[in-house]
Amino acid sequence: MANESDRYPLHKAVFENDLKNLSRLLRKHDVATKDKHGNTALHLAVMLGRKECVQLLLKHDAPVKVKNGLGWTVLAEAVSYGNRPTISSLVRKFRQQSREQMEERRPNLVQALNRINDFYMELKWDFQSWVPLVSRILPSDICKIYKSGANIRLDTTLVDFSDMRWERGDISFIFNGNAAPNQSLTVLDNIQKVYQNVKYEESEMEIEDEVDLLMSTDILAAQISTKCISFERMQSGWLFKEDRTELVAGQYESELYRVYGLVLESRKRREHLSTDDLQKNKALLESFTKGGNLQGFDQNGVPVRRSSLSPPPDKNITWDHYVHAETNNYPRLGRDLVYKESSKMFKATIAMSSDFPLSVDMLLNVLEVIAPFKHFSKLRDFITFKLPTGFPVKVEIPILPTVSAKIIFQQFEFRNDIPKELFAKPKDYTEDPTRFPDL
Repeated sequence: MANESDRYPLHKAVFENDLKNLSRLLRKHDVATKDKHGNTALHLAVMLGRKECVQLLLKHDAPVKVKNGLGWTVLAEAVSYGNRPTISSLVRKFRQQSREQMEERRPNLVQALNRINDFYMELKWDFQSWVPLVSRILPSDICKIYKSGANIRLDTTLVDFSDMRWERGDISFIFNGNAAPNQSLTVLDNIQKVYQNVKYEESEMEIEDEVDLLMSTDILAAQISTKCISFERMQSGWLFKEDRTELVAGQYESELYRVYGLVLESRKRREHLSTDDLQKNKALLESFTKGGNLQGFDQNGVPVRRSSLSPPPDKNITWDHYVHAETNNYPRLGRDLVYKESSKMFKATIAMSSDFPLSVDMLLNVLEVIAPFKHFSKLRDFITFKLPTGFPVKVEIPILPTVSAKIIFQQFEFRNDIPKELFAKPKDYTEDPTRFPDL
């Protein structure tokens, strides 16, 4: 077995800030390789403040979204270090890589949609909370989904839902699978009679606005942990127990399961924030979610941007010290952590039916299209778990630390009479490229 110190030549070159050697090594080594701690060479370049190494690695398409063994992305570590040009470069690269990955999947997705017969489906969402007063005011929604060929339309009254804030409306999300990438996703506001094409590329100001947001707010990581997830048939009866069944939506005979081990893990870092930042944090977030600009403007109308932070003190950690450290227990390379984590166990139930005419794989293809809506993304993530046999006609999933959602597939029918005009922009609608700032 190779010496531990020599197993990760790219990482070692970054650690020693040997740009010439790094450039040579990138011609024959995989830029996405992780070391024993789960860090890529780009992780190390960001945590150590090796700005030239960062740019060289990005030039070789180093992945930005990947997480290390402690669950942090390259971008999270860059925000912690606080060098603004580096954060901007990473945001651009992240957006580019996300678009490229979507375009790679698009032909298979369009092919999969074309294989499914056309249909109409309704999903009912009921949001609930273990906090009694909150539960009373949470919204509900009935989403209508139309599928024709490689086209999908979603009608919903819930425009946005995050951090206990939601926006009501009447919107339609249209995916045209055969259209050009920058024309394939459109959102209609049916009250204001405007539409917005979901952006394929962001403007320079939008990138810099996002950088301001990242530098001004907590570094957040939240995920549903399923390490210990299990499903157990629900039973009724006292002496003579029998498995419970339910007729969901009046037509789908279903077997009921209780879900165990579903945990929402939330982690928060704020070592990059000053006391003043923390006081402004809430106002900044509210401004951004309403489509406002984060930055102020000087007297000439030029945006005032966040400045880079002073670099953290050099800890004089050697490559050998790092690479021989116990796995995921290496010395902190960048700014010292200011860190808080929490977890909440969710009680959930799921109803599985063999009567539902759609398969789970077909549903996943539909949900991939409408994943820009955060709650649909959570539903898709949950359904990728290894579920019991059948189709999940009723599901409970955690959405936020204090909020869960109950989703019922209350209607489904294959149809060959879905009007083509449902997937076109109405002629009396005008374009408003700023209507939905989060899309």
